[in-house]
Amino acid sequence: MNVRRLIPATAAAVSLGLVTLSACAGSSSAADGKNTDGKLDVIASFYPMQYLAEQIGGDKVAVSTLAKPGQEPHDLELKPKQTAELSDADLILYLRGLQPAVDEAVQQSGAKSAVDAATLTKLETHGTEAGGHEHAEEEAGHEGHDHGHDEAGTDPHIWLDPVKYAEVAKGVGAALEKADPDNAATYKKNTATLVTKLDGLNTAFENGLKNTTTKTFITTHSAFGYLAERYGLEQEGISGVAPESEPSPARIKQLQKIAKDDKVSTVFFETLVSDRTANTLAKDTGLRTDVLDPLEGITDKSRGADYLEVMRSNLTALKKALGAK
Repeated sequence: MNVRRLIPATAAAVSLGLVTLSACAGSSSAADGKNTDGKLDVIASFYPMQYLAEQIGGDKVAVSTLAKPGQEPHDLELKPKQTAELSDADLILYLRGLQPAVDEAVQQSGAKSAVDAATLTKLETHGTEAGGHEHAEEEAGHEGHDHGHDEAGTDPHIWLDPVKYAEVAKGVGAALEKADPDNAATYKKNTATLVTKLDGLNTAFENGLKNTTTKTFITTHSAFGYLAERYGLEQEGISGVAPESEPSPARIKQLQKIAKDDKVSTVFFETLVSDRTANTLAKDTGLRTDVLDPLEGITDKSRGADYLEVMRSNLTALKKALGAK
């Protein structure tokens, strides 16, 4: 399959306070590496890491997250005081390349145990087009830019592929076992349970998207390259990895042709940002709009209460848009 180099996003930095749960409010025991409630203190950089920690750690861990619900995690900024708090955590779970401020803070914190999810599976390079299309022309304003997630231009959105997410889950489970050997059996059991659920999700996507009228979907946020690759689909991003950035006139013209040629019915947008760009393209092309959630955070607008529920909602939306039979 052909994939393109990721397209950059320029986002304004937003100051954000560290969200700290009362269960892990700073008093770790030097004797056992746990807080006063006897739980392991875990800091997650954003929701997909938080979900893994909670599902695998269960009642043995106290989890806090750096990105508040509804906050675009790419734009997260941390203050020096918040960076210092990372050094008190028993375990930090983050995804290098997604949140530059977190990457820097983890490096500066001297934290004794930090797990980079990017090292637990294989990252790939995707662009606005992933999974099949390769157009000869590059639209103005989209050629030759660095992606902005990391220097290699790799796509960090691994959690949107249930298979890769399961690989990360296994690595997180192993890290928890190492950090808290007394509860290793619990972490091992919970990891196996979660992996089984993710395997079931993968099967649901495979079966649900096996026979469709079209394989192409258009989305404002080019976050679904891994999902497209996994299930034989073709992602067409409107304006790269920044859902709020404006597409060039050349890109709009290109997408109009793709929509017609590939019988595209729907333009997808996400819940955390404005749907203006998606609505504009949909109006110009006579298409519908719908939500395809990149699951960077759970809010009251999310179509589900957790990762599994929202991913199943994404599957329902894709099946409808692609004409699943």
